[in-house]
Amino acid sequence: MPQFVIEREMPGVGNLGPDDLKAASQGSCDVLRQLGTDIQWVQSFVTEHKIYCLYRAPSEDLIRQHAEMAGLPADSVVPIRATIDPTTAEG
Repeated sequence: MPQFVIEREMPGVGNLGPDDLKAASQGSCDVLRQLGTDIQWVQSFVTEHKIYCLYRAPSEDLIRQHAEMAGLPADSVVPIRATIDPTTAEG
């Protein structure tokens, strides 16, 4: 299934505490359950003013639908073309 990186502009998000992040995660998961198995949240990285999320989904449209239903921004949604890591240098 295609993977996407979503950039979410959220000023001050890095100052949220564990309970706030848990509540946001629960809200996102509730919407994922409503949308079914065609979309999967893999992981997110919280920075000072943005969240970068990795999702699997068949289309950008489904990613944007999830964001709208969850009340989250989706300022940039880009498909991942390839992944590399230090082991890529060995091959």
